[in-house]
Amino acid sequence: MKTQTNSRRKFLKSAAATGMAMPFVSPIMLFGNERKSKMRLAFIGTGERGRAQLNVALYRNDVTITALADPHDDALQKAAEMVEKRSGKRPALFGDGNYDYQNLLKREDVDAVYIATPWLWHVPMGVEAMEAGKAVAMEVSGATDINECWELVQTQEGTGTPFMFMENVNYRRDVMAVMNMVRAGLFGEMIHLEGGYQHDLRGVKFNDGKSPYGQGVQFGQEEGYSESKWRTDHSVHRNGDLYPTHGLGPVAATLNINRGNRFAYLTSMSSKARGLHNYIVNHPEGGENHPNADVRFKLGDVVTTMIKTVNGETITLFHDTNLPRPYSLGFRYQGTKGLWMDLNNSLYVEGEGQAHQWQSDAEYMQKYDHPLWKRYGQEASTAGHGGMDFFVLHAFVEAWKREAPMPIDVYDAAALMAVTCLSEESIRQGSEPMAFPDFTKGKWMQREPIFAFDERY
Repeated sequence: MKTQTNSRRKFLKSAAATGMAMPFVSPIMLFGNERKSKMRLAFIGTGERGRAQLNVALYRNDVTITALADPHDDALQKAAEMVEKRSGKRPALFGDGNYDYQNLLKREDVDAVYIATPWLWHVPMGVEAMEAGKAVAMEVSGATDINECWELVQTQEGTGTPFMFMENVNYRRDVMAVMNMVRAGLFGEMIHLEGGYQHDLRGVKFNDGKSPYGQGVQFGQEEGYSESKWRTDHSVHRNGDLYPTHGLGPVAATLNINRGNRFAYLTSMSSKARGLHNYIVNHPEGGENHPNADVRFKLGDVVTTMIKTVNGETITLFHDTNLPRPYSLGFRYQGTKGLWMDLNNSLYVEGEGQAHQWQSDAEYMQKYDHPLWKRYGQEASTAGHGGMDFFVLHAFVEAWKREAPMPIDVYDAAALMAVTCLSEESIRQGSEPMAFPDFTKGKWMQREPIFAFDERY
């Protein structure tokens, strides 16, 4: 074991020194042996996202759902019925107000919690769960301030409780294949990467739960439905990259952020805000006299953030959710020998194909398909988001069972979440650069990449 670890460390250092991208390495048992057979999992937050991942968990034979918490009884009962239908047992329910989840955390039959609540609750709940000794799977969001990021890191370091940031796009099949291409050196040394959250969310932000497709013009605690009860408020009061992790998570894993590399600083710029107001006044159920027509939205329609890493790569990140557009995360991975872009499913590799002409990425996707997808693709086929939801939960459960490091850990969570508050501050200061704190306190220089190096999870 020691020889394998030292050998891998030498290889990684050599690759970094020469600028060579790392090829896919067959799994090396660095993480310990399997010591647990079944996770007793509780869900805090049983809305649409919580129930989607609850459904994935219910089809695992190594997970038992023991408790659920949500202050909204309709969501809580729907989740309880799912558990009872699948397992024949009704879980313990905690729905007596916003803080009843704290009683769930006291239960001895809960090994881990999955937090799928509105964004502002993520960090407080994650911290309390770690302090209670419960392993934490925390859904993604941006931070409201840097202190939140530090609180997560310091709590995890102080308690030693397992923590995983549930960024499912890290496990998107094409993204994982391209990560393999990068590791194999197909694009040479990486130079510039792009990603973002480019998704028309107007119907989500004004969902009244009644109109066709649920896309009315209501939001707020009383009128709104699902995420529109809380998510739209962020667009009213904040201006920055509110949701950076889907576009940045895979990029960070590919660039070995917090493991031989880290984010150095960012600068952000915001466009004017027009999209949400126009949606309200032009909607058949809206108009100039609709109450929401008077709301002034602070969030610019397109927020652009540029990040520099300490190893010299640049990253461009986009947040674009208030204008009409098809969905795209807008990935671009560019190196000294070529690049891949997801928008046109194309790549270019110098010396392959015709010069200056795009090639289809289909053949490369098959050749570099990640072993995780080859192994579990059939099982993942029924899970949400094209199978990504299976893999992110699978990684959490398997790492916990093996008492192994979480593939997307608390340092990754802090670095990704920090983008939101740093981008807000950059915009407030006229696009001034904002330095990223080193949440690892220097450990990034010695920590080795582990994400998706083990084909079991």
